[in-house]
Amino acid sequence: MRSFLALFALLALAACGGGDSNTTQPPVATTTAPAGKPWTDVYTSTGDGWVKQGNPDAPIKLIEYGSRSCPVCGAFAATGTEPLREKYIKTGQVSWEFRDFLVHAQDPGIALLGRCVATDAFFPVLDAMYANQTAFNQKLTTLDEATYQQMGRMPALDQAKAFNDFLGYTELMKQNGLSDQQMAQCLTQPKLDVLSAQLKEAADTKKVSGTPTFFINDVQAPQNTVSWEQLEVLLRRAGAH
Repeated sequence: MRSFLALFALLALAACGGGDSNTTQPPVATTTAPAGKPWTDVYTSTGDGWVKQGNPDAPIKLIEYGSRSCPVCGAFAATGTEPLREKYIKTGQVSWEFRDFLVHAQDPGIALLGRCVATDAFFPVLDAMYANQTAFNQKLTTLDEATYQQMGRMPALDQAKAFNDFLGYTELMKQNGLSDQQMAQCLTQPKLDVLSAQLKEAADTKKVSGTPTFFINDVQAPQNTVSWEQLEVLLRRAGAH
């Protein structure tokens, strides 16, 4: 991808594709989900737009910092989310929280839309965005340089809206039940300010520099842990089974 919003230009230098413990923990207990639903249908708001899937008291807490437009994150979504849910979230051993980390020009608008849904729709919308990521990214390559430069000179919110409309994310959200009015209420300066503050905190405090970046029980996975095979080793080391 080319450059992204100047607001975030100094924060995600390693961009798309980026604490370690070698101690193996005892196996954690599995937990029965509430009557009538599996743990994979339990969603908990963790504040400021983030949502956790699974047992909110799971002994193993996985946090992913990801970009919805990052192909490496898309590859993890395509290969990792199903076994993660089936083997570890559904058994109550692991909860999964997704946090946006912006690395491309289109990410601010996409992230604001992704958070513009009810708590129980957060992960289904995230799944839909990743399922359509290749088509959205290919659409970006059809944007001519003059238009791209023009969009780059827009105020941040106008630029976010322009990318959403051009790439097709606006239409995707309409298919998921959001009206133009609801989306307008999410694409606001205060919400963008919250998102940019979260990005800065992740970069400064958590030392997140690229996507995907995983934390297991608040310990950052080794750099370049990007595949499901790599992550599962770490989950099992933390006691998942």
